[in-house]
Amino acid sequence: MKNFTLVALGIALVCGTQPVAAQSKKKSSGGGSSNGYSTGIGLRGGGYSSGLTIKHFLSGKNGVAIEGLLTTEYKARGARLTLLGEKHKGISDVKGLQFYYGAGFHAGAYRGRYYFTDARFYRYHKKNVYVYRDYVYDDATYVAFGADLILGLEYKLEDLPFVVGVDYKPFFEVFNGYTGFYNDAAISLRFTF
Repeated sequence: MKNFTLVALGIALVCGTQPVAAQSKKKSSGGGSSNGYSTGIGLRGGGYSSGLTIKHFLSGKNGVAIEGLLTTEYKARGARLTLLGEKHKGISDVKGLQFYYGAGFHAGAYRGRYYFTDARFYRYHKKNVYVYRDYVYDDATYVAFGADLILGLEYKLEDLPFVVGVDYKPFFEVFNGYTGFYNDAAISLRFTF
């Protein structure tokens, strides 16, 4: 554990931040976050999409943050950029734990999709039967955009410059003339300074 603490201290010094012990003693410096950091950079791994995350607390705005996500989906070739505005509220019983909620928008581009060209519906012995024919892969590039909501919890580790978070992020998307509502949940780990 001592070696891990020394490595974390070395990373903090290389990145130009104060040592961890000094960070925990001072109040947030203009970042507005009640759990001791103003910016966090890390990874977000989710059930629908994964990628990079950057969260920055606005100065002068108590608990208001902007989060940017650069993600890709597991089954799609492409990427999505998401911008979210979030309101953070500390949970008084647990130091470093915060609840947050917010909204935003996203835009992205994807290459290729699978679809059916012919789908027919039959009623057979009082059961609905769908018959699909001509399963096609389209290799074109499509632009997607939409709106996002987010709801989550994050915990700032007391002795280390890291934040661990979980979130639920449903989003509405318009993709090549089709619309859809999708559910996404993820775990994030960010290095804070």
